[in-house]
Amino acid sequence: MIWYLNALQDNPAVFFVYVAAWLVAILTGLAFHEFCHAWTAYQLGDDTAQRNGRLTLNPLAHLDPVGSTLLLLFGFGWAKPTPVNPWRLRTGPRQGFALVAFAGPASNFFFAALAAIPIRFGLVETAFPSIEAVIRRGSGEDYLWLFLSFIITLNVLLGIFNLIPIPPLDGFKVVTGIAPREVAQALEQLAPWGPGILMTLIAFGFVTGFSPLGWLIGLVYDDVLRVIVGT
Repeated sequence: MIWYLNALQDNPAVFFVYVAAWLVAILTGLAFHEFCHAWTAYQLGDDTAQRNGRLTLNPLAHLDPVGSTLLLLFGFGWAKPTPVNPWRLRTGPRQGFALVAFAGPASNFFFAALAAIPIRFGLVETAFPSIEAVIRRGSGEDYLWLFLSFIITLNVLLGIFNLIPIPPLDGFKVVTGIAPREVAQALEQLAPWGPGILMTLIAFGFVTGFSPLGWLIGLVYDDVLRVIVGT
């Protein structure tokens, strides 16, 4: 959103439509991501998330103020971690926790694929109009395309971002869950440093204009999007 702040003065309608579309994408994407963590854990025998009110699609139960703000401004962020007791998972603490972790990014790719169905099968025009054009034409189909495109984009970004193996992201939990025990134990020594590393990478991109995380996501983003949308 930070790139659209100039539009607040030049064309407020563009800014507010952009914010509305981005908020819908964030609220639904984060809620579904965390719900799928909780649901997977519940299916594997751990009801910790359910007892903490996290087995829900209500976005308010999952939002983290800092992570949500960063996601809104820069496209990188996180929700409130879903509480899981790995020792209660039927498949074992390591493999079970890896499955619960993987369910988050997998859910984002699934959600993006659902949102892409109208576009993939030609039910919605895919002329990629600008937000200005959407507002000017005022077509319901254009607005539908706009909101779907934001949902698809955000969920693909969330899915890829969360698979990066930096703690506390899901990718790190997947790697430590499937790696040999000795390797996993060595990697887990990095866990306390993970949030600092993540914030440093985000700050580096903001200060220098080159985002290492954005570059990493960009390596696969187009290919993943092409598979999901079918273009």
